[in-house]
Amino acid sequence: MKIFTSALVTETNTFSAFPTTLGSFEELGIVRGPVTDDALNDVGPIVKQWRRLAGEYGDTVHEGIYAIAQPAGTVDAAAYRQLRGEILAALEQAMPVNMVLLFLHGAMVAEGVDDCEGELIAAVRALAGPDCVIGVELDPHCHMSHAMTRQADALILMREYPHIDYEERAIELFELCRAAAAGKTRPVMEVADCAMVGFYPTTAQPMRGLVDLLAEVERRPGILSASYVHGFPWADVPDAGTKVVVVADQDRALAARTAHELAQALYRVRRELLPRLESAAQVLDPAPAGPFPVILADAGDNPGGGAPCDHTGLLAELLRRPALRCAFGMLWDPAAVDACHLAGIGAVIQLAIGGKTSPASGTPLQLQLTVCGLAEQHSQQFGTMSDPLGRAAWVRCGAVDIVLVSRRQQVLSPTAFTGLGVPLHEATVIAVKSSHHYYAEFSRLSTNCHVIETGAALSMDFAHLPYRKRGKAYYPAVADPAPELA
Repeated sequence: MKIFTSALVTETNTFSAFPTTLGSFEELGIVRGPVTDDALNDVGPIVKQWRRLAGEYGDTVHEGIYAIAQPAGTVDAAAYRQLRGEILAALEQAMPVNMVLLFLHGAMVAEGVDDCEGELIAAVRALAGPDCVIGVELDPHCHMSHAMTRQADALILMREYPHIDYEERAIELFELCRAAAAGKTRPVMEVADCAMVGFYPTTAQPMRGLVDLLAEVERRPGILSASYVHGFPWADVPDAGTKVVVVADQDRALAARTAHELAQALYRVRRELLPRLESAAQVLDPAPAGPFPVILADAGDNPGGGAPCDHTGLLAELLRRPALRCAFGMLWDPAAVDACHLAGIGAVIQLAIGGKTSPASGTPLQLQLTVCGLAEQHSQQFGTMSDPLGRAAWVRCGAVDIVLVSRRQQVLSPTAFTGLGVPLHEATVIAVKSSHHYYAEFSRLSTNCHVIETGAALSMDFAHLPYRKRGKAYYPAVADPAPELA
């Protein structure tokens, strides 16, 4: 068989003032296939699995581009047109093909296009024709649109948050689509809307049990795949929200019944799924008794959701408690990083850090800092991936070690600290800019974790998000918006 693969990945926060430009994609590298495995960007693990499986079947792979950008605001129209155009041009050159496999985020919004993925999949279908099998791997923090489900043959979402199963889902998608292309199955999809907006880490109950239920459902005759659509709350688009998508073999009614069943299970525990936010004072006053380290997550300034990554509120709270030995990261401040490199290791400098990019950034902190570590090309390890962080600096203020970076990125791993030499083992408190992806690696250090409300850009007061396109008929804005699911 002939298989075409490509990727276009970013998550758009429509409330963010930071536009996503072509440069945003170039920062992580736009890879134009075919390339060696070593040259792939962050989508590499998925692409490698597709290449491996194609090789085992004796299939031929034709590759488009693999483009990924750090989450931010609305994508520049010209950037979207160019990247979309490159994917379609590569597909046209590869035609005819039996299968198209795409890795898309699912929450990409461009100027004038609320549903980039649906629009792209429809364009792929128009080129590839009705007999080509189109499969898409999506992030669970996506929007599930009618265009996506009607133009693709199969949509499979990562089910874990943190997303540690992207390779497993890539394998699942390949095998499902190849069986369809070989005529062994005929996948059909149905979606159930949960009428919810929320945030659902899968490492704790009740979400853990709901995710485990998906495996049980997939063992039923006729069910090919089942996925929860967590949704991305910080995008004002009509399709934003929590849903369920089920892929069945030929039986659309079975897919619809199963999706409704799973939506009911999720809806019935909606109150238990509300995020439990705390203030820094609630966790740190009186001084925590352990177990240590205590991990604080500044979800509101998570750049993985499009926030600036330079809010200073939580850092200020740590500095007000000089008896606590702390590590804080990562603060995005390229100018401060440059100043530290200019001063050199061991220098003691006065420097204003953070709070510089937007009203959602808080206030710059004027501090006396000791430069303790520097790196021209810092990185963190997340699973099998090396995640570049650019030029970086480790500075110390009192009892707080601070990691400054020049590339906006959330903390995914302790190596964000230890790679610069930060003695993380000395920290009583570790504060990270992340919502939940940090948990996969940091839970090995401690499960004493707290999500801290800092008043930063990503509000988890979901009932009062300033939606206009999405509307307000959802929980928790309405207590029981879908009584048919109760």
